[in-house]
Parts: sequence; structure tokens; C-alpha cells
Amino acid sequence: MYIIIVGGGRLGYYLSKGLLSEGHEVLVIEKDSLKVERMEEELGSICMEGDGCEASTLDEAGTERASLFVAVTNEDEDNLVACQVARHMFNVPRVIARISNPKNETLFRALGIDVTVSATNLILEHIGQEVPTRPLVHLVELKENKQEIVEVRIGSSSPSIGRQIKDLSLPTGTILSLVIRGQAIKALTADSYIEAGDRIVAVTNADAEQILLAELAG
Repeated sequence: MYIIIVGGGRLGYYLSKGLLSEGHEVLVIEKDSLKVERMEEELGSICMEGDGCEASTLDEAGTERASLFVAVTNEDEDNLVACQVARHMFNVPRVIARISNPKNETLFRALGIDVTVSATNLILEHIGQEVPTRPLVHLVELKENKQEIVEVRIGSSSPSIGRQIKDLSLPTGTILSLVIRGQAIKALTADSYIEAGDRIVAVTNADAEQILLAELAG
């Protein structure tokens, strides 16, 4: 697979190194000539000096044959522009952007970026898995189906305690699939009861998330 990475900083370096070890063809585009030199000294001739936001640079890089385009500079605006050019001018089938400000995530998704990676959000989600006071944790986004897999924690005052799944008023299209109860993981059925301390894994639509949270956790 031919993969283009815009940004030759620390993240771009380790990402390139990992992809090369898996046998992919990788090209890194970086403005800073010193970073280009350092990367080529360690990884070989996989880096070109240039602005990944410019169509002429991406044309020279052979972006039209890339299967994946990843922008990981420190500037959200540059990552967005680079991905937009790759998608709309060179028809790259999948684009991924790093974002520093989580507030930009919605904008990036609205503009067609397939995947956004926010270090801030990743850390928050991991904190959410460790802190029991956070009632809902995002686990996986199913972008193609416009759904997501979430975990809802059932507190001691949750309105769903003692109720069967079939008696809950769940949003349309929502499925409660698993319960993590102590060290055990069990599949949920319509007759399953909810207990305090349960961690319910559900598939739901993003716009129904708050309804689901209210029904399960209050």
C-alpha cells in the first residue's frame, strides 16, 4: 500500500517507521529541511521537502496513486487543507488527520475527513475508563454506519436498576449487547436485568447518545 504522510516530526517519524516495518511504501512530506535530512539518515530516501498543503507538491508526490493519506503536522489548519486537497483533487480513498484542538473534530468530520486523531480526546477516553464517575465512554466509531459503540456505567441511583432490557425505552436502532459485571462479561438478552455497577456496552447512533444515557444512567 502506498501511504503519504504530511509532517515529519516525531509522530510522523514513528508512524513511518512502523509502516515501513509492515512492508508499506511510505512517502513523508515535510517543510523543514533539517527534519527531512534526519529522517532520511535513519529511514532512507522516504522523505521529500515541500508543503503538503500545495497541490503541486502532492502532484509531485504521486498522490493520485496513494491508498491512504495521513496529515500529522502540529497545525490543525494545515492538516485539514492537506487532507482536503488529497481527497478532492487526487481522489485518495481514505484520509486521516491529526487534530490538536478537540473542538475542531466536528468540523473535520463535516468536511469529509475519514478519521480524526486527537491526543486530548484519547487521553480523556482512557481517563473515562478508569474514573467511575464518568457515565459514558466512547469505545469505537462506526463511521460508515454512522453509529458508535459506547460503554454506559450504571450508578447506584440509575433508573434502570432492576429493570429488564425489554422494559427499557431505548432509542431506535440502539442495541445493548454486553454487560461487564465484576470480572465477568455476559451477552444481554431481552430478559436480562440491570444491576448497580454494571458496565453496559451498546451500539447506538451518535444523535441518540443522550437519550440512551438518560434511560440507563439517569
